Amino acid sequence: MEQKLKILVVDDEEPIRMVMKEFLEHGSRYEVFTAHDGFQALQIIARERIDCCFTDISMPLMDGLELTGKIQALDNTIPVVVMTGYPSTDTAITTLKNGVVDFLVKPLKMDQIEAVIKRSIRERELFVENLLLKEELKGKEKIIRLNRDLNEKIKELKTVNIILQRLDRPAGGRELFETLVKLCGEVTSCDEAHLYLLNQNTEDPAAISSFYGQAGVASRESPFDQKEILTQIAKDGIPILMKGKDGRGTLIAAPLKIRSSIFGALVLNTMNGMKDLKERDLYYVDFLLEKASTSIENFALYENLHESLFSTLYAFVETLEARDAYTKQHSSRVTEYAETVARFMGCSDEELETLHVAGYLHDIGKIGIPDCILLKPGRLTEDEFEFIKKHPVIGSNIVGHFSMWAKEKEVIKHHHERWDGHGYPDGLCKEEIPYLARIVSIADSYDALTSDRSYRKKMTGVKALSIIRENAGGQFDPEITAAFLHLFGLAGTVQEKTPHTEGTFCGEVLTDSAQTRS
Repeated sequence: MEQKLKILVVDDEEPIRMVMKEFLEHGSRYEVFTAHDGFQALQIIARERIDCCFTDISMPLMDGLELTGKIQALDNTIPVVVMTGYPSTDTAITTLKNGVVDFLVKPLKMDQIEAVIKRSIRERELFVENLLLKEELKGKEKIIRLNRDLNEKIKELKTVNIILQRLDRPAGGRELFETLVKLCGEVTSCDEAHLYLLNQNTEDPAAISSFYGQAGVASRESPFDQKEILTQIAKDGIPILMKGKDGRGTLIAAPLKIRSSIFGALVLNTMNGMKDLKERDLYYVDFLLEKASTSIENFALYENLHESLFSTLYAFVETLEARDAYTKQHSSRVTEYAETVARFMGCSDEELETLHVAGYLHDIGKIGIPDCILLKPGRLTEDEFEFIKKHPVIGSNIVGHFSMWAKEKEVIKHHHERWDGHGYPDGLCKEEIPYLARIVSIADSYDALTSDRSYRKKMTGVKALSIIRENAGGQFDPEITAAFLHLFGLAGTVQEKTPHTEGTFCGEVLTDSAQTRS
């Protein structure tokens, strides 16, 4: 029967001692001794043949460094692993120079403990063998190895400190997301890093924050199928490290989890194969996401969650509108028009709040539409039109990550449906379309008609209202149209029409054979 390895755990915190003892003794592979301070630890070492010792640094009476020195004096073959909740470069250098074989940062990941033990035992066996058989050669090799390990540990600790400092207290969600992808570029050798909001039902996930390396722009040709990788992450929730097609480049993809639920995914890749991502990079990415998850949970606990998330998403709307100077403040005006109509129609405070969020975010899905399509000055091709029609679904998927915005998600998804059933994405008609989505639809179209665009000059308010009245019962709900015309100065009889062949393009109507867009 294989003899059990004897492990000594020294920590003045009883819960840590008990958790490690229970974890290591599970399966009867180890015999674990515990001590609450250095003096008790030395008493145990005096009577037991200890194979590996884990010790905290900060303890009363005798700290971990003093204990390490005494252990080395008694038996320099016992590997000592130091644990601390307050890592610093100076501490790491001091401990590693004093005979410590490894340096762990609290809170500990229990699945790493056994790997540390196995590595320490292997190093101990090599040490004893060299001591007996290769004494002279061993000295030189040990110095080289210790120097290399020391440098690696210092580098690793510096990286961990950078992550802790940069993710300590970001000003808000948007800054956190941007910091996350930028840190990927700093602590790994990636060419690109992208953060996606993600769930299992997302078919076209949009990157909400990106980092690009020296080139500063996205690579034109990627050896990776991003959609397939994100689908796998959403399904399995397990980090991935893989080679690209034909061995070109490497990729790391890892889930961002909030309270065990997948919130997003961080994807890093290299393209040219000159500097591959490695397991150490995967460790850094996992550590980044763990700290980011904690920061997000803290936002939820200590800030107004609704305002924080809304501000983060609206920042993306501002970024989106900044891409096209012609549509600046479009979302604000649409929200104002929609809320005015909703109040006139007698909507409740809850409905007005829903409309306020949905109005500002109704076009957030356009963040996933390339500029070459979104800002095209001329007529779009059929394929381009089909692509841009995806933005309500992309937007609803983004907002759908926040369970408190279920109604807002439906308004965003259906604000391009038509009363006659010829809209998108689902071809709903009449009362099948959410009531607030019908209000946003008419507000969206009016603002588009009365705003300058890259492909046409704005219309007068009178002409725009006339076009809206003509499309009551076709594109727009007749009752809401009548209220809109009453409020904005073109009151008159509105009669519901039979479905007609005039189309819509992202909120505007098509009249006089002129294709227009919002």
